[in-house]
Amino acid sequence: MQQRLVDRHPEVPADQLVAQMVPPPTFDEVSFGSYIPDPKEPSQAAAVQKAAQFAERVTALRKAADKKSLFGKKKPVHGIGLYLDGGFGVGKTHLLASIFHSVPNPKSFGTFGEVTNLVGALGFNNAVERLSANSVLCIDEFELDDPGDTMLVSRLLSELTDRGVSIVATSNTLPGQLGEGRFAAQDFLREIKKLGALFEAVRVDGPDYRHRDLPPAPEPASYETLVEKAAHTPGSTLDDFDELLKHLSTLHPSRYGALINGVTSVNVSNVHTVTDQAVALRIVVLADRLYDAGIPVTVSGAKLDQIFTQEMLDGGYRKKYLRAISRLLALSRFEAPAHA
Repeated sequence: MQQRLVDRHPEVPADQLVAQMVPPPTFDEVSFGSYIPDPKEPSQAAAVQKAAQFAERVTALRKAADKKSLFGKKKPVHGIGLYLDGGFGVGKTHLLASIFHSVPNPKSFGTFGEVTNLVGALGFNNAVERLSANSVLCIDEFELDDPGDTMLVSRLLSELTDRGVSIVATSNTLPGQLGEGRFAAQDFLREIKKLGALFEAVRVDGPDYRHRDLPPAPEPASYETLVEKAAHTPGSTLDDFDELLKHLSTLHPSRYGALINGVTSVNVSNVHTVTDQAVALRIVVLADRLYDAGIPVTVSGAKLDQIFTQEMLDGGYRKKYLRAISRLLALSRFEAPAHA
């Protein structure tokens, strides 16, 4: 019988939510040594050096924190911050994962969305307690799309750094410019400045490898072809687009990774442009989890670059939507093994 994602109702215990905060499998074996800087982009070699130095400082801080004073109490240590700024595909996540692999346990790695989802799933105080033993918290694709997330993350990072946790983040916008042009509220701008002060910003220049000679979105499959492909691919799923979107609305985004656990390919029929922003943002989270897991995606209906409206692509969440399209297009070119 054909599997469907809509039939899955994953439950993820709190301990597992934290334990699964590790780099995607693609970055399991990366290191500073395996990052090959572009000779034409001197900022890349400089960024590798800065990242390696940061990892050394984090390790030294952890050793200092573990030493007890003459009175048997641990010495208070304040965390440090590093911010890797650059476009898509210049190796920021490679460096972020290299830092993660180089520092002592416990440690956590997640996208900005995963971090905010973790806080939402566990509650703020519980999340702080579970992350406060970390040597480092690595945040990929750091984003501030609304004042609520800004306040939440600012408070979280302040609490964690006060407890000795170091923070390293990647983004496509410098810390002092996060949220610029989206909101004019003075409180928001004040929070942005507070966040920016946590980090030493390091620029990583270079062309976006995902936009080099990127072919247009493939033509969608016919419904019949989609059904046949799913039926002949062990471990595949087949879902109607609207039914899948409705199912996603019933799950906390922190469960999307568990939703696709063990799936070899995702097939979705009757894809069309979505007009509801809340629905579109769920698609972004699912696209991120599918990309992290390297799961091929095949659709019928509209092309994958037509999922979001032009208004969405021109709006405040532009980066998220463009990233989701880029990742879905990459996944649409993967092939899952089929029965011989």
